[in-house]
Amino acid sequence: MTTFTPTHDVVAEATAAGFFPPRHTVEVTAVRELTDHVVRLTFHDAFIASHAKPAQFVNLFTHDDFMLMPRPFGVSEVEGDAVSVIFAVIGHGTEQLAQLHAGNTVDVLGPLGRGFNLKQDANYILVGGGLGVPPLVYAAQKIADMADSVATSVIGYRDAHFGEEFVSRYTDRSFSIDNAQGNVVDLLNRLEQSGDLYVTDHAPIILSCGPLPMMKAVAAWAAERDMPAQLSMEQRMGCGYGTCVLCTVDTVDGRLKVCSDGPVFTREQLGWGE
Repeated sequence: MTTFTPTHDVVAEATAAGFFPPRHTVEVTAVRELTDHVVRLTFHDAFIASHAKPAQFVNLFTHDDFMLMPRPFGVSEVEGDAVSVIFAVIGHGTEQLAQLHAGNTVDVLGPLGRGFNLKQDANYILVGGGLGVPPLVYAAQKIADMADSVATSVIGYRDAHFGEEFVSRYTDRSFSIDNAQGNVVDLLNRLEQSGDLYVTDHAPIILSCGPLPMMKAVAAWAAERDMPAQLSMEQRMGCGYGTCVLCTVDTVDGRLKVCSDGPVFTREQLGWGE
């Protein structure tokens, strides 16, 4: 078995020259099972840690030469030079990654894609579902460093609430619901009626990631209130940087690539809720 293993010097040289680093090998520092089939993997990468924006993703490559395509995962948290991702084990590739241990290596490429726009001070409402939660954790982490912004998370789960431990570290308030209790739009309505959703005078902005039906419903909810909404699309990807044209999505400007034109689009770009 052969693997692609350029050294960290390749990353340093590319960075110093102003180029995007190529695929390179990093050390895995932790692998933790959060629930059945949901895993958090952490690796050291100073470049990704210092450059990744919320909702950007990284490509992780297995050590299987027969699996040419990487697995794209949204950055979920950064602590120093440590980068974490959270993913579901749903196939052979993710199963291989879940079986890694601290001290193993993995090949990475990133950060990739267009992330959330957090330039405006706002009352950020982070609406997620399932494996759409990890990019929102990193968004909350960044918003926590913004002195004049607040973040409220509204998360829907099928059953196990695997993301609360992480998102609640950074949000001002965190709310969640599972299928037995309703959906995230139900929860948004309840929080709005109780006065718990709008906690500052700043205008609210929705940041959302999750299953397609959920995000369409959230976009419609936001449109009814003339509220900006940024939506991070979950789409099957091949290369992750715009070459294979596998991850296209319909927008008002025609078909665009989720990996390079997104994954974040506004509800107006997608024509949702208009």
